[in-house]
Amino acid sequence: MTTNPLLAALFESLLLKLVAVLELTQRPEGTVTPQAKQAVLHATNEFKSALNQAKELAANLPGGELRIEEQVEVIEMLTELRDRKRQQLGDFASRTVAASASTAADHRMEIDSMASTPFHEY
Repeated sequence: MTTNPLLAALFESLLLKLVAVLELTQRPEGTVTPQAKQAVLHATNEFKSALNQAKELAANLPGGELRIEEQVEVIEMLTELRDRKRQQLGDFASRTVAASASTAADHRMEIDSMASTPFHEY
């Protein structure tokens, strides 16, 4: 399964954006000045935007609409189907081997019967 580097970068950037918000809000001078308030607001909005994007991507992952119990049921069903197909292939292979052995025996009998028949010229 290949991963999209842009998606991975989005999820990796979440932690950095959160750290930026925390650093800005935990400064000793606080968020008293308008510039500090603006910086915190900007960093917070960037974090919220990235978080919403990440939530949307996670919600749209294939299979994400299934509960864990449903996912387990699907996996068990597919495993059972795989096992049945393997059994069918095994049965088919054994029938093919038996059929070729029977055909080979028929050919040997045909050859043998031809060898024991006297040659007649007409």
